[in-house]
Amino acid sequence: MSLWKKLTTRNVGAFDRVLRAVPFAVFAYMWVTGALTGLPLIVLGVVSAMLLVTAVTGMCSIYAMLGLSTCKVKT
Repeated sequence: MSLWKKLTTRNVGAFDRVLRAVPFAVFAYMWVTGALTGLPLIVLGVVSAMLLVTAVTGMCSIYAMLGLSTCKVKT
């Protein structure tokens, strides 16, 4: 399988997608309430945004490189 095909194939399952969206919800709550400021807020924002993108798209490049998938296999 080509690298392009590996990187564009969905490999994140439904439960994994929900788990990846939770840090973004925590980040949003901490940002709105002002519980976190400065560099920690920026770092958590970047990490949670990356997790949210993989949750929305259903594709994780790290999973692709390791040959992992949490998607159910269609038979």
